[in-house]
Amino acid sequence: MTRIAIDPVTRIEGHLRIEVEVQNGVVTDAWSSGTMFRGMELILQGRDPRDAWVFAQRACGVCTTVHALASVRAVENALGMKIPNNARLIRNLIAGMQYVQDHVIHFYHLHALDWVDVVSALSADPKKAADLAASISDWPTSSVAAMTAVQQKLKTFVDSGQLGPFANGYWGHKAYKLPPEANLMAVAHYLEALEWQRDVIRVHALLGAKNPHPQTYVVGGMALAIDPNSPTALNARGLSEIASLFAKAKAFVDRVYIPDVLAVASFYKDWAGLGKGIGNYMAYGDFPDTVGGEVDGFYFPRGRIMNRDLSRVEPVDQQLIAETVAHSWYNYSDGDDKLRHPWQGETKPNYKGPKPPFETLEGFDKYSWLKAPRYDDQPMEVGPLARMLVAYGKGHADVKAQVDAVLKTLGVGPEALFSTLGRIAARAVETKLLAGKLAGWLAELEANLGRGDLAVADVSKWDPSSWPQNAQGFGMEEAPRGALAHWVVIKDKKIENYQLVVPSTWNGSPRDSKNRRGAWEEALIGTPIADPNAPVEVLRTIHSFDPCMACAVHVYDPEVGSSVEIRVV
Repeated sequence: MTRIAIDPVTRIEGHLRIEVEVQNGVVTDAWSSGTMFRGMELILQGRDPRDAWVFAQRACGVCTTVHALASVRAVENALGMKIPNNARLIRNLIAGMQYVQDHVIHFYHLHALDWVDVVSALSADPKKAADLAASISDWPTSSVAAMTAVQQKLKTFVDSGQLGPFANGYWGHKAYKLPPEANLMAVAHYLEALEWQRDVIRVHALLGAKNPHPQTYVVGGMALAIDPNSPTALNARGLSEIASLFAKAKAFVDRVYIPDVLAVASFYKDWAGLGKGIGNYMAYGDFPDTVGGEVDGFYFPRGRIMNRDLSRVEPVDQQLIAETVAHSWYNYSDGDDKLRHPWQGETKPNYKGPKPPFETLEGFDKYSWLKAPRYDDQPMEVGPLARMLVAYGKGHADVKAQVDAVLKTLGVGPEALFSTLGRIAARAVETKLLAGKLAGWLAELEANLGRGDLAVADVSKWDPSSWPQNAQGFGMEEAPRGALAHWVVIKDKKIENYQLVVPSTWNGSPRDSKNRRGAWEEALIGTPIADPNAPVEVLRTIHSFDPCMACAVHVYDPEVGSSVEIRVV
């Protein structure tokens, strides 16, 4: 038996260590360890709840707006506040654009290199690469001249010896299956996506004042001056620019991202049988299509699927969510094996792991800064796959049509969704759906403004003297990476307790008090490993979840672990 440690896992947000045991070339056990602590919940204690979102969105440098939204929703829920219709639409537009940009970045810049052999692209025939690109899309920049230029740029880059993001790749690994021309096409679109994502996210600057940390959220709605006829507010010109950026985003998604996902996936159909995981999926639901649609009226619906049973979608009740720290570097005052609802949650760090640098976590009962969240005492997977499965199970017409089309194109059945490949496909499907949905929300906003409805916030309950002495609330949403919620307890007008349970806490959960693995750990079981010194197969499944450790654990020693190291012990 061989034990492999990857520390840190790169092409993610934050610091993650994965250890796996391999027997006869197959993963038989796995451990996910978040290696960073920041204490965001402790930072928020004692503050004015109206200010919480400003701090909470700094849980991460990528998942910023989603934490702002969860935070204002939590306080609004605690104080019984409803937001104006325009605020709902603006929040949908900001969140929707975040999804589209984030998912495209994930595929090309965080995940594609697990499937695309960059060095192989150097031997490609640019004409054949252009022909391949033309066979799957009419995207105008995929010409012979463009492919030749990309290949030359790549050659110059490699010859310089300064490989940057390509330095630690497992190039030439026998697990790579794409022909050189497909690799060149993917590298070309990788580079193009860098420019595209920087441009389209300007929507956040127009609606949120800046990116990555928008400034226009406010408890009660949005603090955004909006008037089609005012030169100092978001006006007709700004709305037209937003519409243009949405069209640009949709064009790239439809004509580059989706064709590339299908093309790459067609070479890796065996991964439709790998990475199945725990089989329980949960989505909180989001993108309300009606004001106050906390239960119904979400574009992506709320629900749970247990044991991969698509015929039955169960309800979700936030009161059944709880966390244990049985195998986490924390203490609970009444016992670490207890399950605590976030309103009663405690963030009491208590590191009991090995002193860095170390070879292995073997022998340590506690091994992560992530807590272990459970729904009704069950581990869950969250994320794009969970969202699409819940929507599919509920008969969502848009989702069902797109999912069925992808399955037909790849020539696989619905069972293929429960896999590493299924997560990639689900992320692509919802990106396409949201890229098409943005224009409709914008048109609805413009129609409201045309009728003279300029309201973006309701601050009638902003005066703390109108608040109850004690209040508690929760804000649930679907971030790009999955189910996200903030819980707040307010006492004497100040935050007494604040807890975040984020997507990567659900998915990256260590074992719980019953020794059950989290989603990442379980998904790795059965993964074939061709070379223990180059475990690209482990990265394929881990990256399919799009980990965000900065969100999930809130100290990393900067003097060690500055580069990727694979240890076989």
